[in-house]
Amino acid sequence: MKILYVDKHAIKEAFKNGEINVVVFGLGKLGLPLAAVIASKGARVIGVDINERLVERINNGENPLPNEPGLGELLSRVVGEGKLIATTDWEKAVKKGDVYIIIVPVVVDSIGKPKLDIIFDVVEKISLGLEKGDIVIIETTLPIGTTRRIAKILEERTGLKCGEDFGVAHAPERTMSGRMIKDITGSYFKVVGADDERTLEAVGAFYEMINSKGVIKVKSSITAEAVKVFEGVYRYVNIALANELAIYAEKKGFDVMEAIRVANTQPYSHIHVPGAGVGGHCIPVYIRFVLYDALENRISLQLMDAARRTNENMPLHTVLLTVKALNEIGKPVRGSKVLIVGVAYKPHIREYYNSPAFRVIKELREMGAELFVYDPIATDEDLGKLFNVPRWKGDNVDVAVILTGYPEFAEMIYEKKVQVKAIVDGRRLLDPEKVRSLGYVYKAIGLGL
Repeated sequence: MKILYVDKHAIKEAFKNGEINVVVFGLGKLGLPLAAVIASKGARVIGVDINERLVERINNGENPLPNEPGLGELLSRVVGEGKLIATTDWEKAVKKGDVYIIIVPVVVDSIGKPKLDIIFDVVEKISLGLEKGDIVIIETTLPIGTTRRIAKILEERTGLKCGEDFGVAHAPERTMSGRMIKDITGSYFKVVGADDERTLEAVGAFYEMINSKGVIKVKSSITAEAVKVFEGVYRYVNIALANELAIYAEKKGFDVMEAIRVANTQPYSHIHVPGAGVGGHCIPVYIRFVLYDALENRISLQLMDAARRTNENMPLHTVLLTVKALNEIGKPVRGSKVLIVGVAYKPHIREYYNSPAFRVIKELREMGAELFVYDPIATDEDLGKLFNVPRWKGDNVDVAVILTGYPEFAEMIYEKKVQVKAIVDGRRLLDPEKVRSLGYVYKAIGLGL
């Protein structure tokens, strides 16, 4: 059913009755949970992805994301009921859609320029099947203004008029790995933005069927884009502030974490936690969207640019602490045995994009250190292809450098199961007094002498 021209009550009834065909482009860690949730609420979903093996697994009811609670059961049910079908055949898929949802990756290159090729490729594919009454929704977080570019492309490709013949909206995902189903269905309000009232109302009704928390409708697609980007920028800049305070605390001789914890008991203080670097597809990327756009348009954003420099320098600061720790135990970096604790950018999430481990490993390798990795989520293939560092087998090492906050490693330290002389804590995982009482040399970001 084409939902652009009908009222919200009719949209909801059609949704429940399976009369709306939804095509989801991208069945990765964001798209697959979304597709499964939409199908579980009644709509018929076709998921499109280029990965043939992934498509095969989904159609067999297998869950490729075992660390997402609830997804396995949900996926098995909706696939078994025929409500979700995965395919690599986008040409057939676009001929069947009433609503198209784009949730494919956007990354940045070495100079911070957003790479939108995948997005625009999907848009071109959709244009070949777009009909009057269809709606295109972009959930991928985008550089501000991209949704309007997408609407223009669709108009040029189809000869139809956006806002009259078809709708385009931005509805940014607001999710976190390890809690996708919970977040999609009601952790936060769903934000929806469109540049015409008809599309805004239709898309708002659509997401009200999915999100129990409710929908916040904003008056333009560009505002919806900004909401998600601003969320990420706030967190990134706050982390940079925490990192600067940490370096200051090291010089002044006190523990920044104690100061932050107490400061945050005041309701107007929300200082984040300092660390060895900011990884992932989100937080370190969104600020680049803004900075690159500002550079092109000659807009001065000094605070955000300073935050970028601060955060990007934290892996090097962690290396400096490692050198100091080795000096304290009388070891040069060259020839020392260094255990890297964590190459994934988050504990128990097998993702490495922008992980600070890349920079730390590169610098220590160039200094001549012998490196090993402890990371329970990383496969041997990951370690070999991405980092070229062997897995730690429990042998003695000189220093352990904590880049990912694995709680099980903390227990290993406290139980003296790691034969190591010094520890550099890049995630403030450990209790300084407890660790030092066990006889370790201990350095940590934000911990003064």
